[in-house]
Amino acid sequence: MGDCRVKTPDLFLSLHFIINCMKFDELELCEEVMDGLRAMNFTDATPVQEKAIPVILQKKDIIACAQTGTGKTAAFILPLLHNLQSEARDTVGVKAIIMSPTRELAQQIDQQMEGFSYFSPFSSVAVYGGNDGQAWDVQRNGLLKGADVVIATPGRLISHLNLYQVDFSQVRYFILDEADRMLDMGFYDDIMLIEKQLPKERQTIMFSATMPPKIRQLAKSILRNPEEVHIAISRPPDTIMQTAFVCYEAQKPRIVKHLFTSQEPNKVIIFSGSKLKVRELARVFKGMGLSAEEMHSDLDQAQRDRVMHEFRHNRVNILVATDIVSRGIDIDDITLVINYDVPKEAEDYVHRIGRTARAGEEGMAITFVSQDEQYRFKQIEDFLEKEIYKIPMPEELGEAPAYEPEKNQGVKNRRFDGKRKTFQRRGKSTNGRKREGTKGRK
Repeated sequence: MGDCRVKTPDLFLSLHFIINCMKFDELELCEEVMDGLRAMNFTDATPVQEKAIPVILQKKDIIACAQTGTGKTAAFILPLLHNLQSEARDTVGVKAIIMSPTRELAQQIDQQMEGFSYFSPFSSVAVYGGNDGQAWDVQRNGLLKGADVVIATPGRLISHLNLYQVDFSQVRYFILDEADRMLDMGFYDDIMLIEKQLPKERQTIMFSATMPPKIRQLAKSILRNPEEVHIAISRPPDTIMQTAFVCYEAQKPRIVKHLFTSQEPNKVIIFSGSKLKVRELARVFKGMGLSAEEMHSDLDQAQRDRVMHEFRHNRVNILVATDIVSRGIDIDDITLVINYDVPKEAEDYVHRIGRTARAGEEGMAITFVSQDEQYRFKQIEDFLEKEIYKIPMPEELGEAPAYEPEKNQGVKNRRFDGKRKTFQRRGKSTNGRKREGTKGRK
């Protein structure tokens, strides 16, 4: 490994790549869609757009594995608009349903739909919760009067379907965005209930950041002979300076205090793995005199909107969050991301630190690595194919443990094996126990 050490906290490295991208005008999109692209100054297709758009234009089912930030929203909106434009408009009714796991992502899809369809004659309605009665009426009217495209969160759409009959007999396109997150949030039954009300003859399009067995099972249930598109998880850009503290768990809050003793935090996100810990950390940081608020799925929509508004306008300096904001929240000026806990997967690490260094800016990411997390962090380093610089522990915070990931992984395995044997001796099974990441954890 090369020397990954950095000299000062404000030193960032930039690397520019020249990429031979396919142009949108090579993708045989209709003129109305191309007019929208030109108006928004879009010329080059991203890899997921280059691979997915031709398949969708052929009206084949598709399952695409691509992470957030790769341009996947346009990868399904553009060919959808083209296909709608090329078909006869002799019936009134919903023609396409786009499912989204969260209100925030539904809003972003709705905004992109509005931009790309500016020169097309199609109507759309966004159906999500956390708003007032007037918004409910707008959603109901859009569903009953047959908006061409419905962009919806599963729970809110089910709420409408439980109250009145919506005609889905004209639906030709069923699109699931961030399908893995929808399943993690417990929406499988809602998705299947909605799918059963749709015509069998339709095109189904599924995008997912990861491809675990449960996504494979869902795809097998609702897709017909799908084409598969895989876009490799991209490494974080070199505009993010990645560092870590190897520490004991008890040292983590003191490291946070040390970081912000001489410099006030500005647009900082601190990620943790559970709602309970996020609540506790927000309380601890406030006790230190830091301007911090919590963000997780237990907050209602009004609370989430208030926190994000205060954070965006610099009235809150630190956002303590679960992975609910590691995808789909569009804030361009995050200066620092702290992984208070090491993410369980490399994908999650990439998503988290990708909140900084957006829109061509530079940023910094710091990960706190306790002894039990060392092996998991080493796996992330292996994925990144680089050693992340370990910041020396300040003397006033005490001695830090040695970074020995292989040794610590061995200790952890022995503990697990011992527990597993105990369960077996007692005749108990751990099968079916609720795993982290299922509904209620984030």
